Amino acid sequence: MSYPAWVRQHLAALRALLVLTVVCGVAYPLAVFAIAQVPGLRSRADGSTVSLHGRTAGSALIGQSFTGRNGAPLRQYFQSRPSEAGNGYDPTSTAASNLGPEDIVDTLPGPKAATAGESGGQSLLTRVCSRSKAVGDLEGVSGARPFCTPGGVGAVLAVFGRRAADGTVPHPTGVVSLNEEQGVVKAPFIAAYKGVPVRLARPGEDYAAGLVVPVRGGAPADPVVPADAVTAGGSGLDPHISPAYAALQTGRVARARGVAPGQVKRLVEDGTDGRDLGFMGEPRVNVLKLNIALDRRYPVRG
Repeated sequence: MSYPAWVRQHLAALRALLVLTVVCGVAYPLAVFAIAQVPGLRSRADGSTVSLHGRTAGSALIGQSFTGRNGAPLRQYFQSRPSEAGNGYDPTSTAASNLGPEDIVDTLPGPKAATAGESGGQSLLTRVCSRSKAVGDLEGVSGARPFCTPGGVGAVLAVFGRRAADGTVPHPTGVVSLNEEQGVVKAPFIAAYKGVPVRLARPGEDYAAGLVVPVRGGAPADPVVPADAVTAGGSGLDPHISPAYAALQTGRVARARGVAPGQVKRLVEDGTDGRDLGFMGEPRVNVLKLNIALDRRYPVRG
């Protein structure tokens, strides 16, 4: 029986639809599911979840915070790398700050910020400085870093005056600490620059005419607080920290759990993964797995 050309075209399209539905909608998903059940792959296919006392504690692939209801770090747990994903470690909002190394000047809130609900914006430098200070305070070590004030903001000046041919201001007429706000900070991190008194920044004032001068300060070139403790990763979901950051936290965690630092140190060493294939990446410690190992071996009493 012969059908018109338009009917044959529709029948061919229908057969293609049925075949592709069976292959792509049934056979392929079933094949992928079957392969995912192979020993060694099943846990990864299920999201690499980690359990404690029969309950899912999280995924080994996604970082999370270990803080109390007030947002303060829980002293009995190792802390994760900072996150810029949503409100922190949000897999539906994975992102970085997109701030570069030249982002060193904060945006102070305007004079009507308190009533208008406005807020300023922290530069990348101030984010690093504030995190370093917070980690130093938590761990009982120095959080000092180059180009950071003791108060935990970027040590950056706006220097006013006539500029020389090389762009510098050899004889300043005024100097402002750009990231230290008047009314919030009692005094600038340095009293004077090239003999000129330094004053605090006033919200809403325009300092664009000044020469921006970062001040290194006397902090060591190799800070006590490691880089991964003060910078967020590109995804914001990093589940690992460096062995150096884990070592910095060992004493605090041991004291909170009432055990010897050496006992916690051994768990850190056992939980440290080396470079992939021996040469790719850096050694790392999975924070969730380490904290679960702590709860199993040295649970918090009381």
